[in-house]
Amino acid sequence: MALRRSKLGSSILSYAILGAWGLFCLLPILYFLTIAFRPRNEIITPHPIYWPTLTIETWAKIWEDWPIVRYFINSSEAIAGSVFICLLLGIPAAYSLARYSYRFREDIGFYILSTKMMAPAVVAIPLFFLFKNLHLLDTVWALMLVYAAMNLSIVTWIIRSYMLDIPHEIEDAARTDGASDLRILWSIITPMCLPGIITAGVIAAIFAMNEYLLTLIIATREAYPLSVALANFSGGSDGIIYNAIALVGFLAFIPVLILVILIQDHLSRGLTMGAVKG
Repeated sequence: MALRRSKLGSSILSYAILGAWGLFCLLPILYFLTIAFRPRNEIITPHPIYWPTLTIETWAKIWEDWPIVRYFINSSEAIAGSVFICLLLGIPAAYSLARYSYRFREDIGFYILSTKMMAPAVVAIPLFFLFKNLHLLDTVWALMLVYAAMNLSIVTWIIRSYMLDIPHEIEDAARTDGASDLRILWSIITPMCLPGIITAGVIAAIFAMNEYLLTLIIATREAYPLSVALANFSGGSDGIIYNAIALVGFLAFIPVLILVILIQDHLSRGLTMGAVKG
């Protein structure tokens, strides 16, 4: 009986400590959220306000004056499309680098990875004229292609490192049964690499959401995503609109948070497995 009470007390203490730590980690997010509901005079005041006045008037004004929904749709379409392109091209490329032996394989793999090291400013002007000549400037399609080109290398290498952990005997058994390489990739390798694929997709989505320079150059008005929309609230006659920045930033943060929570098991496995082999 005493041992049972001891275990119960230990469990309660553990949950209390974890709950307190979780609340401590959420405090910056909650504080950021309160900025979106606070009047501007309380935000820019030099004195701390421990009990702020919360109002939705600023939110209503922002929704009326700015096409926030259009920004959110543009971001969602561009990010989702770029992740799809990265996975569509990255999975076969990762399988080739992980399983086939051919000349210059390592050089090709390093070249793919080296594209991630290139500064976006180097290709900003060529990409502008390229999309202008293709009549894709200021479109979501252009953002999809740019985000996919920027993140394809990291997606390929994450999935490749995961595929290296899969035993070759599984593929040999499938080939003995008459399965083709494409069938093996689709029916065997891809399901086994699902945590790594999900991890690569989430990382590509986060990188795409954080891209600013190329997005600002390519999206001039109609294709504005949330990342560029933030710049609209940091200048002009109204000065820096902190409420709007907090609102747009929170709208961009919540979908990623929900996605990570829903796939956290796959995400943790994908980040740890495949870390030894390279």
